[in-house]
Amino acid sequence: MEYNTTRGKLILPEYGRNVQNMIAHAMEIADRDERNRAAQAIIEVMGQLNPHLRDVDDFRHKLWTHLFVMSDFKLDVDSPYEIPKQEVLNEKPQIMDYPKSSIRYGHYGSYTQRILETAKDITDEKEREYIKNTMANFMKKQFLAHNNDAVENNVIADQLKELSKGELILENPDELVNTNTILRSMGLGQNQNKRNKSNFKQKNQKKKFIKKP
Repeated sequence: MEYNTTRGKLILPEYGRNVQNMIAHAMEIADRDERNRAAQAIIEVMGQLNPHLRDVDDFRHKLWTHLFVMSDFKLDVDSPYEIPKQEVLNEKPQIMDYPKSSIRYGHYGSYTQRILETAKDITDEKEREYIKNTMANFMKKQFLAHNNDAVENNVIADQLKELSKGELILENPDELVNTNTILRSMGLGQNQNKRNKSNFKQKNQKKKFIKKP
């Protein structure tokens, strides 16, 4: 009996041992025309074994690439596509630089922080007032998107001042858009009320099962 551990390694296991053997046989065919016909037949079998590739753009190109990969790039046949080069396919992707910018409050995002840091460059008073109120309400919305329980307007005012390096100060934080109005605009108000009621019911149910000493 022959065990898989004694057989050669499958380069692309999703195609199975039989396809690998078919490719090995095609590589031994001396006549080029016959070898080309064998390659075409193998491509058809590979397509039937992996029908999901039909949803991939230019799926036959992908099948031909897999054919050459499984032959260790030694199958000499006429491909309808450019024959891939082993060194290109094995080339490691370049390492991407990880963003090094520090964000004071992650839920506001880096762009909010950048906009507020440029507040010192705004000299027009009307524009500063517009930026101040707009960004404060936006920050409140972003805060609620991550924690839709509640947020104090004074917290938003303090963080607005902090991120703008003291350039933008809310004199009347209570004039910010109402929390419930923001939650409703995000479709969270009703769901939050349902969650609160559900949590209240669960707490009451737990109390019923607590035995008195």
